[in-house]
Amino acid sequence: MLKKFLFVVAASIISTQAGAAGFDFKLGNEAAELTYLTKSSTFGYGGLDIGMGLFFNETDDMQLNLSGIVTGSSAGNNRALKFGVGAKLSMASLDLINEDVGALAIGMQVRYVIPSSTPVAFLAEGFIAPSITSFSGAERYNEYRFAIELEVTPSARAYLGYRYMDYELEGISNEYEMDSSGHLGVRFDF
Repeated sequence: MLKKFLFVVAASIISTQAGAAGFDFKLGNEAAELTYLTKSSTFGYGGLDIGMGLFFNETDDMQLNLSGIVTGSSAGNNRALKFGVGAKLSMASLDLINEDVGALAIGMQVRYVIPSSTPVAFLAEGFIAPSITSFSGAERYNEYRFAIELEVTPSARAYLGYRYMDYELEGISNEYEMDSSGHLGVRFDF
């Protein structure tokens, strides 16, 4: 099932006909994630930010993600504050307990940019999937991330962040934690 999902994600990347693209790379002490970013201008007012990523950690867990977030500025003249809403489809292979899980989560993002000659931004985002949209042995999925970003150039950002990501599994009373650590990251847009 995970191989089929990987094939669909790879086919989507190859066939994407979008104007902007980029990469986001997060690296922590116990986990790493690489995400291909693109944008579809045919969806919503500000377009749809699409991310296709691969996450893995030191216990050989692997997760594939396909996400879409629509973002826009807040009401009024405050263009520094942006909100986003969207969804994330995740498929994971949990190597430690030999389980495949998945979830379709809804999410929200808030980003505030402090205007200056070298802009700094604060980012908070979260995704939650209840049991009705969790499948293959998963009861629930949670992901929360916070970051401080520094715009190095208009097309490159560096950031310091923290992420918590876990699955609640069927028949197990505890959560299976995939990540709960800080990370350094870079994002390149081209």
